[in-house]
Amino acid sequence: MKTGVAPEAPALAGAGATRAIAAHAASLRYEALPPALIELTKQCVLDTLGVTIGAATLAPEARIVADYVTGLGGRPESTILGFGGKAPAPWAVFVNGSLGHMLDYDDLGGGHVSIATVPVALALAEKQGGLSGRDLIAAIAAGADVMTRLHMAIRIPDWTMTEGWFATQLLGYLAGAATAARALGLDARQAENALGIGFNQMSGSRQMAVGAATHMRSMQAGFSGQGAVMAAELAQRGIIGSKEVLEGRYGLFRTYVRTNEPDWDAVLDGLGQRFPLLDTHGFKVWPACGYTRPVNAAVLQLRNELRLRPEDVESITVVGGTRATQLLSEPPERKRRPASSIDGKYSIPFTTAVMMVKGDVRLQDYTDEGLRDPAVLAMADRVAYRAEAAFPDVVGGSSAVSRPTVEIRTRDGRLHARKVDHVPGDPRQPVRREFLEAKFRDCARFSARPLDAARVERVIEHVWNLENLADATDVTRLLV
Repeated sequence: MKTGVAPEAPALAGAGATRAIAAHAASLRYEALPPALIELTKQCVLDTLGVTIGAATLAPEARIVADYVTGLGGRPESTILGFGGKAPAPWAVFVNGSLGHMLDYDDLGGGHVSIATVPVALALAEKQGGLSGRDLIAAIAAGADVMTRLHMAIRIPDWTMTEGWFATQLLGYLAGAATAARALGLDARQAENALGIGFNQMSGSRQMAVGAATHMRSMQAGFSGQGAVMAAELAQRGIIGSKEVLEGRYGLFRTYVRTNEPDWDAVLDGLGQRFPLLDTHGFKVWPACGYTRPVNAAVLQLRNELRLRPEDVESITVVGGTRATQLLSEPPERKRRPASSIDGKYSIPFTTAVMMVKGDVRLQDYTDEGLRDPAVLAMADRVAYRAEAAFPDVVGGSSAVSRPTVEIRTRDGRLHARKVDHVPGDPRQPVRREFLEAKFRDCARFSARPLDAARVERVIEHVWNLENLADATDVTRLLV
């Protein structure tokens, strides 16, 4: 061994990851996107617009947030969806990102990817003007790709529960910054600074209010979206952000996720060529927490196949699943009698009862009237949860092995069990355009700023034609 020569320092795992992600986001072109991703992104825009507008009158906290921002004043740069009027872009995103999750009807895939990206892109398109529909699609695709890859890199089973984070808010600061950087036309260096500034605002704990009619549980993407716009605009003006925010000693994975071994291939492999969102994304066909979906699907299958009526059911038992399944099922006395809309959406006993009684779950089921429906409450009393010996050791919640089994015992003594492999809205059982159009129309009925049928149809038409719009704000202009 040679003497007097210092040994080489070991290469930092994931070295250059942040810089690579920043360069990818800044340079992503519409022309590089596969047709399936272009179509999916347009669907995400329509879906996000709908669930955001619908929250304006269905979520009690929506008016509070909108009035707060309106009262602040400032430059009228970007539209406040569902209410009308404009606010400075970061504050408009704060409102729109918050409203986008209030109904818990927004899409899934590595967190709620669309509310972390779509409001950011739309607000900046309005503020700066001249952003084409193709550039809007590319900006949203860049942010969604970053968010999906970061989520897939985390190998800790059920990490949002065990480590106590909301993926939407935590990863949304980086996904939103990537979206904003692309929308503003930042170069790779500026985009890296935007990620660094976004990283320094990170938050999103699962410590939340329970049983409160108006609380901040739904405002995850409001905070991250506002911070993301600010991060990109500060980077555009020359502020230098933290470096190596993914791979650094005090970066995302080591500090927040508390892992030293993320899957760096998931972060970096095939950048600009492979888009994992196509394999992970799902639309919600029912307006409740995503962990209720496999239970809903199993109940609906048994209900239809056996032609069950509510009076045929002796009991329903949800068995196993993940820690989140248990969290949404217990304590039973509280979950069977949710105090507010959002508590109902986070309740497997209540949502299961709605599905069994009505054969569907809709927005009206979480209104004050829906929460008091005597037939639903009587069924909820028959819904219970039973844990298995151990939760499955799987990463994420999409694997079939992590899904619960539903047991329905009928009054004739028979026991029927079902565990679904996939749920409606996921890649293996995708929704059609017609479903998303109907969902948008339904949500638009609850806008605080009335939208006539002709305008609603024009929004739908513009979104499907987004890649041909010279000015992406033609869409939001219809909502003012």
